[in-house]
Amino acid sequence: MIESFLVTSRETLEASLVVGIVLAYLNKTNNQSYKKTVYYGIFFGLIASILSAFLFTVFADGFEGGTEEIFEGVTMLIGSFLLTTMILWMMQQRHIAKEIEGKVERHLMSAQPLFSHLGIFMLIFVAVIREGIETVIFLNALNYASGVNFIGGTLGIIAAVAVGYLFFISTKKINLKKLFNVSSILLILFAAGLVAHGIHEFEEAGVVSGIIAPLFDINHILNEKGLVGSFLKGLFGYNGNPSLLEAMAYLAYLGVIFYLYKRVESSRIKVSA
Repeated sequence: MIESFLVTSRETLEASLVVGIVLAYLNKTNNQSYKKTVYYGIFFGLIASILSAFLFTVFADGFEGGTEEIFEGVTMLIGSFLLTTMILWMMQQRHIAKEIEGKVERHLMSAQPLFSHLGIFMLIFVAVIREGIETVIFLNALNYASGVNFIGGTLGIIAAVAVGYLFFISTKKINLKKLFNVSSILLILFAAGLVAHGIHEFEEAGVVSGIIAPLFDINHILNEKGLVGSFLKGLFGYNGNPSLLEAMAYLAYLGVIFYLYKRVESSRIKVSA
């Protein structure tokens, strides 16, 4: 449930932040006539996201046996990659509101009202469909790994919309930096689990060798199919009897993401200096 909540809340929050910033800026600049354009962008972005989910499901159902395991492994690795790029992007968005407001202002300055509406529509549409498609991939990767929880996913969407609304519409202040930092740590561990599980699927399909399989087995202490074990498996990719290759992939991912995180932090310090 928590992993589904994390994925949908983080993705929905990104889209809701963009929408909230645009609506707030339109209010501030007395351009309420563009609000319908924003709503059209949200609507068609959601429709396109639903269509992409349907096409992905139809495409995925065409695989079976070893091919299915390879497809699941590839989906998990793609999901992990997209999660990583999303986390790193959010780490660098210290002035996200100013950047989006700048884009809206440039669209509003267009000599042709049609182009202004089209520019704002595309800004919202792209934000929604991008997060929608990423969510489809993430949830399918999660489904292959441990299953998707509908309640957790729905609560994640509601929570993200509420945070976006409170932060940009009401007087309540929410520390987005702390919120993103905590969720980033959890999502990094979740992404590392997807990498290891993706490698496991390739091993099952016979594409790669686990080198030493299993490397160890502690299922008698903490069974991955038990209550706690299944929770840790879904959230952090816990495996009670991983192969050497899976363990190496998990640790290698954490090493790479730590290195990239330090690079982002270093660039922040240089810019602030």
